[in-house]
Amino acid sequence: MTDLPRTMRALTLTGDGYSGTAEGPVIADARAYLAVSELPVPALKEGEALIRMKLSPVNPSDLHFIKGEYGASRVQGAPAGFEGVGEVVAGDTPLLGQRVSVAGAGIGAWAEYCVAPTASLIPCHPALSDTDAAAQIVNPLTALALFEIGQRGGAMIITAALSQLGRMMLAEAKAAGTPAIAVLRRAEQAEEALSLGATDVIVTTSAWEAGAAKTIASLKPRALIDAVGDQATAQLFGMMPGGAVWTSYGKLSAETPTLDALGHLIFMGKRIEGFWLTRWFAETPRENIAETVQTVQTRFINGTWNTQVGETLSLEEALTGLPRALSGPGKMFIAP
Repeated sequence: MTDLPRTMRALTLTGDGYSGTAEGPVIADARAYLAVSELPVPALKEGEALIRMKLSPVNPSDLHFIKGEYGASRVQGAPAGFEGVGEVVAGDTPLLGQRVSVAGAGIGAWAEYCVAPTASLIPCHPALSDTDAAAQIVNPLTALALFEIGQRGGAMIITAALSQLGRMMLAEAKAAGTPAIAVLRRAEQAEEALSLGATDVIVTTSAWEAGAAKTIASLKPRALIDAVGDQATAQLFGMMPGGAVWTSYGKLSAETPTLDALGHLIFMGKRIEGFWLTRWFAETPRENIAETVQTVQTRFINGTWNTQVGETLSLEEALTGLPRALSGPGKMFIAP
């Protein structure tokens, strides 16, 4: 295309590298980590495409990243944002002019334009809404991969169960008839979790341990799918039977958990592992990735899943609005 501007606006990183902190994704003021900048529209290398961005979600991983607490290092002055949807406007690809989803650490989706490898572009079905298309990679692909892990345990515990990703996992559990225990922070959320597919609920308020131990003893879950990483999660892991696996895929809590029964790892065959979608992409055959993406789009189109939408902000509004990203009932989006 020949009508491309020379410059673009973007939310750019003010920090560089890693911060060395572990405060969690909550931020008080995004202006401590980001600025709205005018940048040259990126030039393309071989095998790349230029996407005019339409919509991009705000995920906890984005907030960890801008604070320097993520597995990928920041580059000062580069655009932030891990995923989104837009139109391919340049590049040697048959997808030119089409709507695609893009994702990746350092891709810079919080900008008017971003560059992505042509091989990574995900074409969007016409029936897929922009909000679902923008958020169809990070959470949905992680949810399906984690559900496969969780099923190996027969029954599973899901922390942050009413997050976007948690809701997807509960829907998968309901459809598959897999017992799932939802871990929540507020008792008033229990009915909703049960309606979404949870077999039982654990609410980690005061004096919760005895009831949790009884539930775990009854259902015997051997998979703990965790996005929180707090002391309550460690206690749940301690209650689980032999062979239990704690799979950590996020760190919503700033609390550092401690294990008071290391013998469980030695004598009961328990283990703790991590899940990172970037590694899943690297280790999964392309045909399996394509099949999983197709499943994701089908889930959204047929209504099995839906993206709860909260605020949609401009780049400028995001500087003051990002601190609300984790407090609302729906997902925050940025519309460059």
